[in-house]
Amino acid sequence: MKIRRILATAVAAAVTTPVVFLSAAPAFADTKPSPTSTQKPASDEDGPDDEDMPSIEELKAAVAEAQKAYDEAAAELAKAKADVEALTKDDHPLAVAAAAAKKTADEAAAAKTAADEALAKAEQAVKDLPADATEEQKATAAAAVTAAKTAADEAAAAKTTADTKAKEASTALDDARVQAFRVLELAKKVEKAAKKDLDAAKEELAFYEDMGEECTDDPSLEVAVSGPKKVTAGEPAVFSMRVTNTSDHTLNLVNAFANATRLPEPGDVIDDETDFSKLLIPVEWSSADVLEWTPITKKFDSIEVGDLAEGASYDVKLRLTVDAKATAGKGALFGYAEYEDEGEGEDNDGSCSGGVDFKDLNFDILAADKGDKPKPKPTDTPTPAPTVTTGGNTNTTQQGGRSNTPVNGTLAATGANETLPLGYAAAGAVALGAGALVVARRRKAGAQA
Repeated sequence: MKIRRILATAVAAAVTTPVVFLSAAPAFADTKPSPTSTQKPASDEDGPDDEDMPSIEELKAAVAEAQKAYDEAAAELAKAKADVEALTKDDHPLAVAAAAAKKTADEAAAAKTAADEALAKAEQAVKDLPADATEEQKATAAAAVTAAKTAADEAAAAKTTADTKAKEASTALDDARVQAFRVLELAKKVEKAAKKDLDAAKEELAFYEDMGEECTDDPSLEVAVSGPKKVTAGEPAVFSMRVTNTSDHTLNLVNAFANATRLPEPGDVIDDETDFSKLLIPVEWSSADVLEWTPITKKFDSIEVGDLAEGASYDVKLRLTVDAKATAGKGALFGYAEYEDEGEGEDNDGSCSGGVDFKDLNFDILAADKGDKPKPKPTDTPTPAPTVTTGGNTNTTQQGGRSNTPVNGTLAATGANETLPLGYAAAGAVALGAGALVVARRRKAGAQA
């Protein structure tokens, strides 16, 4: 879906800039960070969103360069294929030379065989001379042996020379074929890499063009998350997330996203070499539509809500399981939603829209009990969902389904939590996947408002 690519790529470009997450270092100190609302860039400075942002002209130039490199690689690949094919044919110069050398070697071998037979015949004639042979007869027979031996030696030398040339010609042909195949394989790799670069350049250009022309922020989706304040390592903990359509019309292709991560310990060094993937907490989800626990991964990072009617809500249960070996510390859960209109009419024009509402919820991580007490095992299917009361309303909605009752606050984690380091959230989003990338973007934007 276009919006997934647009939002994820935009935020990826922002959060991977070192200035974003390296600036988070003060937040890891023992002192409490200042409220995000006060962290504004200077009037003469651009925020992280504006740094290293390529222009459309630069992106078009990059596409042109990538296209040129690909065209050259494709031409080299075509030539390599032609060279390989040519070397398999009998009319290739090296193949012709090898065939001629082999023919000469065969003829030399035949000549040597004939010369050896002539020598043997001459030597037998000497043996067959009668006892009363004249001196002239003996001299003639001896001369014939000498001549035959000379011819045999010359034939042997000629055969040796011909064999050497034939072997060299055959080796030259074989080496040329091997080299041609090597060049072909290398050309394939170069062409593949050039094609990948070209596709990436085109996608980047299309992303910026689409982002500038079509994508808008829309507050039509409200997100609320709730759950336990403490999570024990090795034991599953269930959280809740609700997505509510606050607009006056149905929203199409709604998707929800959730990710969780451990937060750094005080004094931890966070830099561009930090492996945030090691801090990720596995998240599974279920709903009234999908009863089985479904893991959230980089490949399958979205919770497909589908169409959401005016005022309707969609409830999701989120199960987090911190690594049993994890030490005590802090953790955070991120929630976000988006939609893409595909209907007809003035309001639904096929444009992409992302919600401006996101939520994060902090919790304490308790070290696993080292005793011998058995720990409860996660069930394959979720247990009956708890009933959640929407604030100020006697109507209730079971978690894991749709509801027309808006959330008034009991599920909401209002605003960005001050205890969650801004830079860390942004940097960690790189490892969290597309959904959390958007969350990090929203945190960053809120911090600079």
